[in-house]
Amino acid sequence: MTIKKILIVDDSPTERHFLGELLTKNGFQIITLESGEEAVARTKEIMPDLILMDVVMPGMNGFQATRTITRDEATKNIPIIMCTSKNQETDMVWAKRQGATEYVVKPVDPQELLNKIASL
Repeated sequence: MTIKKILIVDDSPTERHFLGELLTKNGFQIITLESGEEAVARTKEIMPDLILMDVVMPGMNGFQATRTITRDEATKNIPIIMCTSKNQETDMVWAKRQGATEYVVKPVDPQELLNKIASL
């Protein structure tokens, strides 16, 4: 699978900027959204090749948004990488149960993230 268009979902402007810069510099087209609700509402319209999803956001959290997106017939094949400061093994297991493909812990290591994207 060739990843070109990446949707970044994070309520932190700093994180959106950091991830956006990193991915743009590496040749990806990026779209950013600020909430789980926005991600659920717009994923079908955007149809990204990959979603980077924060976990802790006001309103619908990243786990809930991931579960909704991966259980929808139209969007279930879009890989989702959870990007979060939650670094417990239980959080990683829970993320996979919700449908996440991969998991990276913040602060995101740029090379680790790029390697995970390349391995999809």
